Amino acid sequence: MAREDLEQARIRLYQKADRSKFILGISTALLVVFGFIAFLNLIKSVEFSFRAPAADATPDQVAVQNFLNWLVIAILSFIGPYGFYNARKQREIKQVERRLPDFLRDVAEAGRFGMTLADAIVVSSSGRYGKLTPEIKKMAAQISWGVPATEALHLFAERVKTPMVQRVVAIIVKSSDAGGDVADVLTMVSHDTKENQLTEDERRIAMSTYVAVIYISFMVFLVTIWILNVTFLPKMVEASGSLAGTTALAGSSPLAENLPDVVYQIKIAFFVATIVHGLGDGILAGVLDNGKIPTGLRHSFIMLLIALFGFLLI
Repeated sequence: MAREDLEQARIRLYQKADRSKFILGISTALLVVFGFIAFLNLIKSVEFSFRAPAADATPDQVAVQNFLNWLVIAILSFIGPYGFYNARKQREIKQVERRLPDFLRDVAEAGRFGMTLADAIVVSSSGRYGKLTPEIKKMAAQISWGVPATEALHLFAERVKTPMVQRVVAIIVKSSDAGGDVADVLTMVSHDTKENQLTEDERRIAMSTYVAVIYISFMVFLVTIWILNVTFLPKMVEASGSLAGTTALAGSSPLAENLPDVVYQIKIAFFVATIVHGLGDGILAGVLDNGKIPTGLRHSFIMLLIALFGFLLI
């Protein structure tokens, strides 16, 4: 029992720690903190502004604007850390998968010389496979400690946790348990994995065009909103002032009195629409990239950050 516990402890030392929950917890904490600051601005308990308010802005308008700005900061603090961490994790996984066919081919070649699967993995661990090399050395170390080769492969699949690696490991384990020619199976799996990677590369190249279109459409939308805020809406306010002057003798005009509030509400609507647009477009870009929503969070972060700075400069 003590020997098994020692072996399990050594195995855990070589297992890669998954910090996804830790990063997600930090992101959630930042969301709560900045969301609370946004709520305090909304109820006018505090006034944290990113810029000096307009001279004609009412306290309610300033409170709403500060609330929306801090709400965007809260959203950015939530999707930013997790989105970029997930993107980095996926990039490392892809780098590991990229050299997987080479490793399988070398193990197959070693198996053709009469080596067992465990010996072939240990011998192949001396090769260079880029980001895959540390994972191979972990498997070789586990095997040298007495862990069966199939169990070491299962632990490798648990560390990487991708459909491709899990499928490859399942095929190798089934072939080894069945007692067939593992070398031929490894050769076929290596070839199939390489073909799948080439197909995935072609799909990603094709989808990158659509991701670029999403960015371009968002920037066009943002520029259009910016032009409306800078040129069209101020002219409407000036026109309302002129209208109020010409109708002063004849009586008040509801249009002239309410137009500044209507213009402010339009600006708020533009801001909210831009935030929703950036968040949705980023998620869509991630889905088009690899079919996963978390991948799009970094795209949403970039778009929301551009939108926030764009509106702060208006």
